[in-house]
Amino acid sequence: MPTEKLTFIGHAGDTLAARLDLPIGPHLATALFAHCFTCSKDITAARRIAARLASMGIAVLRFDFTGLGHSEGEFENTSFSSNVEDLLAACAALGARGMAPALVIGHSLGGAAVLKAVPQMPSVKAVVTIGAPFDPGHVTHNFTDAIPQILDQGVAEVSLGGRPFRIGKGFIEDISGAALTASIARLGAALLVLHAPRDATVGIENASQIFMAAKHPKSFVTLDDADHLITRSADAEYAADVIAAWSKRYLALEQPQKPAAAPEGVMRVTEADPKGFLQDIQSGPHHLLADEPTQYGGTNKGLSPYGLVSAGLGACTSMTIRMYARRKDWPLDSVSVDITHAKAHAMDAADPGAKVDQFDRVIRLAGDLTAEQRAKLLEIADKCPVHRTLERTSQVTTTLA
Repeated sequence: MPTEKLTFIGHAGDTLAARLDLPIGPHLATALFAHCFTCSKDITAARRIAARLASMGIAVLRFDFTGLGHSEGEFENTSFSSNVEDLLAACAALGARGMAPALVIGHSLGGAAVLKAVPQMPSVKAVVTIGAPFDPGHVTHNFTDAIPQILDQGVAEVSLGGRPFRIGKGFIEDISGAALTASIARLGAALLVLHAPRDATVGIENASQIFMAAKHPKSFVTLDDADHLITRSADAEYAADVIAAWSKRYLALEQPQKPAAAPEGVMRVTEADPKGFLQDIQSGPHHLLADEPTQYGGTNKGLSPYGLVSAGLGACTSMTIRMYARRKDWPLDSVSVDITHAKAHAMDAADPGAKVDQFDRVIRLAGDLTAEQRAKLLEIADKCPVHRTLERTSQVTTTLA
């Protein structure tokens, strides 16, 4: 996934840092991601969602709000309203590049800011909130004890997530008066609400209030036992997959008429997690994952590379048998194929230590078949095209794009 670092000017004239995650193939749509309170653009959920959307042709801009991450400015001078203005500035920056966002995603307080900002973003067709509060003032429960000092002295330092932040009086006064009901009712876009029932930071009742205030089309999907920050990679992966599947209904993800960067027949594999081995595999409308087992440093979220090769052999074997039985009108009820792969010593090789790949295949045929028919179908299995490819010496040519 190519990533471009860029900057734009925020609400107060400060330079805000952003990452634009781009598709390898055609650019079909653009999304804008707003991170959670005191978080950054680089949290696990943001990275994983951006990677998944980029794999399906959607560019994603994720940025640090004023005073956070790599963005300039003083956090103590920001407010909920300034977050909304930063979002509008990000939308304008994308529009200036000819990439006006069609999808906007907001996490936690970023989700509340998205709900407030989207009515002013005419290009947006779909909105996603993740663990968002219905009342933005809900965020103050993170530092309730410090509020009297903030109001009295104008600013106070609080600890959030183990890090010190200075909260200003303006933030308290602004967020206490923020209301989302009217903005949600006039979103003018489809809404997906993602929330975890066990979210201890923003209760599930917030999701219900957001959902009830919105007009159709709207959807609600539970994140089960995920935590508020979606810190577990499996939860981030699930959220990414749900957003990717849901957004297709509302975004015009049609291939451009010009020659596509990924022609039909190309299997595109994109690294999904640079810290591990997880891979996004895209072929036309189809998507799957590849990974390594945990004992080899992976996260076991998809088939291993050799597992995918074995799956290809098994699928081709089953299809070839079915095709032949259908043509002969034989009573074959079902086919199943077990494939195991291993390295075996090459007995006839010049190098006594050489090994070859060995695929062991067990075929199960169900149906009222004669012994002769079963023997013929077993013979036909060896005519499977993938079988023949594996038995021949293949050639792989590689070029640098």
